Amino acid sequence: MSEREIARAPVLDRAHLAMYSGGDAALEAELFDLLEAQMTTCIETMGRAGPGEDRTWRDAAHTLKGAARGVGAMQLGEACAAAEARPLDRDALEALIKAAQAATDAMRAARAG
Repeated sequence: MSEREIARAPVLDRAHLAMYSGGDAALEAELFDLLEAQMTTCIETMGRAGPGEDRTWRDAAHTLKGAARGVGAMQLGEACAAAEARPLDRDALEALIKAAQAATDAMRAARAG
């Protein structure tokens, strides 16, 4: 999946999130905090993965993909899917980091109202 295709996905699908949160702002903030922690952990794991650690990379990308899609961070989920398919590819990791930053910005904006 190209960066252009990733960029077509919504950064933060609030309607998807509302299906699970019922629009509860406190719950959404908690989910955003959990996703941000997961982003940090998974991106660090992927960044440290080296030769022979394809599974470690894929597992981290897969874990983050599910967490992202769960809260509606669809662009991040797509970037994770692309990275999962391209173990140890630094360009895929950079695209994922870019999508993670966009998700973080969108979640902060959502918290601010």
